[in-house]
Amino acid sequence: MNAVPGIDVAAVTTWLESHVDGAVGPFTFDVIAGGHSNLTFRVTGRDGTRFVLRRPPLGHVLASAHDMGREHRILSGLQTSAVPVPPVKGFCEDLDVNGAPFYVMGFVDGHVLRDRDAAEAALVDEATRRNASRSLVDTMAAIHAVDLESAGLVELGRHEGYIERQLKRWYGQWNQGKTRELAAVDRVYEGLLARIPEQGPATIVHGDYRLDNCMVGDDGEVVAVLDWEICTLGDPLADLGLLQVYWNGPNDIEGAWSGTATSAPGFWDRAQLAERYAEVSGRDISQLDFYVAFAFWKLACIIEGVYSRYLGGALGDRPPEELAPFKLQVEQAAATAERYLDALR
Repeated sequence: MNAVPGIDVAAVTTWLESHVDGAVGPFTFDVIAGGHSNLTFRVTGRDGTRFVLRRPPLGHVLASAHDMGREHRILSGLQTSAVPVPPVKGFCEDLDVNGAPFYVMGFVDGHVLRDRDAAEAALVDEATRRNASRSLVDTMAAIHAVDLESAGLVELGRHEGYIERQLKRWYGQWNQGKTRELAAVDRVYEGLLARIPEQGPATIVHGDYRLDNCMVGDDGEVVAVLDWEICTLGDPLADLGLLQVYWNGPNDIEGAWSGTATSAPGFWDRAQLAERYAEVSGRDISQLDFYVAFAFWKLACIIEGVYSRYLGGALGDRPPEELAPFKLQVEQAAATAERYLDALR
């Protein structure tokens, strides 16, 4: 039996056959590309039936143990909602099985679009790309419309003060890991803290909602929303602000952080995404620039932490000039955050 890092093949095989309907071994386990923390495996049974298994990253078993149960709880709560998520098949918290908790989902066929070539190959015409744009927004609105009581997710997180808590958390992370002083980060923190919009009723907040964290079908419809690791309750407009950061439509002048997939003809521009969200959700988006500023500022804090770890040797002995692009990304994100914040004044 071939060794698979992160999988005790014999023990997991026994567990799957005992706990997951339709699972018939022996199984092959293949790492699915994508995702930067929890490990995701495609599991193929003897009869060709496919599943997906998620477990914490290697070396972080105890710190991540709660995450698996939390992700499983979120996905289980969404099974009967209007949000497309993979079917949940089972959850194992017995560390004797695989050394870490894991959960199993049904396999969903679809496309994860990470670049323009992939987008144009999977979504073959402009009408399909327009539909993907609409479906992405409508699906986000569906996430924000989930009834927390019926989904059993009322206690998933605190309901009030989401942005304030996020600001203080990430500013603490910035000050703990910063490699230098960067006045723009401090200015934007103070500016955002001073003008937090009224939140309104808490909803599910995905926390990392963007095209490449969803799967789409050949027709552009979202068939599954993925990567619920940092999902919580809070202000839904934070998701819309982050989607603006990662989206770069064909007519958008100011480049987004990434999102080259959405630069193909037919995809909507950022303003169209926002207008559609306001239409289907009924929410006031007049303060959207605040949430975009917050998203860029948070991104600066996150990348600075990555840059700091890399300078400390997380990638091995790399010369500082090789890591300079990360430093520049932090500065660009902070400057962009300040521009959006200034637009509110």
